[in-house]
Amino acid sequence: MEGPVGQKEKLQEFALVSVSDLASSSSESHSKPVVARFSDDSGLAELRFHKESESAAAINVDLRTAQIFKVSSVQSVCLTEGSDSTEEKTSYSRGVTVQFRNEEESRAFHCAFKQWKEEVLEGKPLPNGTISATKSKFDDKIEASSAKMYFHYYGQLLHQQNMLQDYVRTGTYYAAVIENRADFFGRVVVDVGAGSGILSLFAAQAGAKHVYAVEASEMAEYARKLIAGNPSLGQRITVIKGKVEEVELPEKADMLISEPMGTLLVNERMLESYVIARDRFLVPNGKMFPSLGRIHMAPFSDEYLFIEIANKALFWQQQNYYGVDLTPLYGSAFQGYFSQPVVDAFDPRLLVASPTYHVLDFTKSKEEDLYEIEIPLRFTASVGARVHGLACWFDVLFNGSTVQRWLTTAPGAPTTHWYQLRCVLAQPIYVMAGQEITGQLRMVAHNAQSYTLYLTLMAKMWGPGAEQGGIIQASSCKLDLKEPYYRMSQPQAYPLTQDQQSHPLINTQDIQIQSQDFEEAELMQHPSPNSGAQMNSMAENN
Repeated sequence: MEGPVGQKEKLQEFALVSVSDLASSSSESHSKPVVARFSDDSGLAELRFHKESESAAAINVDLRTAQIFKVSSVQSVCLTEGSDSTEEKTSYSRGVTVQFRNEEESRAFHCAFKQWKEEVLEGKPLPNGTISATKSKFDDKIEASSAKMYFHYYGQLLHQQNMLQDYVRTGTYYAAVIENRADFFGRVVVDVGAGSGILSLFAAQAGAKHVYAVEASEMAEYARKLIAGNPSLGQRITVIKGKVEEVELPEKADMLISEPMGTLLVNERMLESYVIARDRFLVPNGKMFPSLGRIHMAPFSDEYLFIEIANKALFWQQQNYYGVDLTPLYGSAFQGYFSQPVVDAFDPRLLVASPTYHVLDFTKSKEEDLYEIEIPLRFTASVGARVHGLACWFDVLFNGSTVQRWLTTAPGAPTTHWYQLRCVLAQPIYVMAGQEITGQLRMVAHNAQSYTLYLTLMAKMWGPGAEQGGIIQASSCKLDLKEPYYRMSQPQAYPLTQDQQSHPLINTQDIQIQSQDFEEAELMQHPSPNSGAQMNSMAENN
């Protein structure tokens, strides 16, 4: 119940049904009414929960650090750094469940909470004379317009549906969770970037004790609806709207689950949030699903793709376009088209060398390690060809206690919504079978939640005197991963040259991680024969 209007700025009270500790296994309803009181009598605005006429069991909430989230129309969770109202005031983090009498009073309480908190953050002096910071690390490194567009995109059901209907993605996550029930049963799980909440529901199916589904976009409201519609699972899931860089949880997690992968694994920079969540919420030696990712790379030859991109700029070669000469912009347009990475599915027979890979261990990587990634490249050409660029794809490992399962986006494997990615050189290089190709792929993060790619490929001299001959060809390009060319075509049937026909198909899956990379190298193998008959036949040929 709200206090007198004239006292609104100094005191505001609400009658509640109950308040219980979120970490407690039982939710006890007090026989006497519970009162929530906003006040600033002490010069510091605070929220206080207590039973009427009693103060011994009061819970004090500092509004500077408190956050509140709706669980249902009449239930909310308040997360805070609080203190006991005893002689020895011990600080700690806690979460309390607040039960309202009806939906109207719940809305009124949330409105009051927001108003009182804004009053604190917008300039009311704090005890130490400073003003509470309102920007998180995410806000410091990401452009506001990019973040707004990003969360708007993922706040729409049609985009969530696109990901849910990627049955390779969703089915692999489901299998990885259900096959490893031992890792979830009776455990606390945090779903990082929960989206529709599907992974939280999978974790609950596997017997998780409790799942905290953290989602910053408006999709959090849809997730609440979906979870509420599955009550047998939903009673163990709490949806928290906010960024993992900012929210507080009432307890540590035994397991993190997330789908943080973007195009080329790193696009959208959500891997950084995944690592931050690990450092903030995961217990020592806790598990992460997925636990590591690998970026695979190989040079490719695709004359059709090269001509397609080059021809786009022909528009700018018109010398009389309504009386205007467009040719001064031809060079810029040509470079612009080649600055777009190509996202599509391609035939693995276009690869001209066996792939290499770069490992990102999510359990060990620091956030700063993802700001700039340098990958040295070294290949041996298996056929004579004109190399048009570098083809890339990724896979991630769910390193479960029972089953180790991979999710792959490799060419030749079932297509996912990530497809594959190709960096196309404006100036191809020529190689012969057995010739060495070297170079570097450098990825630099930028504040539009993506990366700038710098690719260089070089071909060494071939034949007698090659050791003294050095490098005879080099080609470089700069691409923006934020602005790809979504070609989205299915692999086409390309005619094979004679030497390609005699060359065994390149296996994109059977790649072993050496023991110097991991202590348990055998876990890094692709354990399942479900990679598809085509990939298995490729492995046999190798």
